[in-house]
Amino acid sequence: MNIALWIAQGLLAAIYLMAGAMKTFMTPKAKETLPWTKERSDGFVRFVGTSELLGGLGLILPLVTGILPWLTVLAAFGLTLIQILAIFSVHLPKKENNVIPVNLVFLALSVFVMYGRWELFQ
Repeated sequence: MNIALWIAQGLLAAIYLMAGAMKTFMTPKAKETLPWTKERSDGFVRFVGTSELLGGLGLILPLVTGILPWLTVLAAFGLTLIQILAIFSVHLPKKENNVIPVNLVFLALSVFVMYGRWELFQ
């Protein structure tokens, strides 16, 4: 189970670090490539990107360093929340049904990490 959790954490961290970096540091490029960003302010896009960056780091660093490892559970919870909000406040209302399966995979992985690492939170 631990190996599967580390694989899920690594995949999620890589995805969120890349996506978050683009939204945070390359906002104009993000606005060109991501349809939902066109209707949002640069500040909001950067906020989402920063949240994804922090979530990606939070999935790995606390357990690797041994410093406050329960933060991994909170990071997984935050990323779960990001996916739920993306599905219900962006993609479903805009009928972007082709993106929802990807969001559901990320949602499932973050819930898996949150559930699997729950004992660190107690």
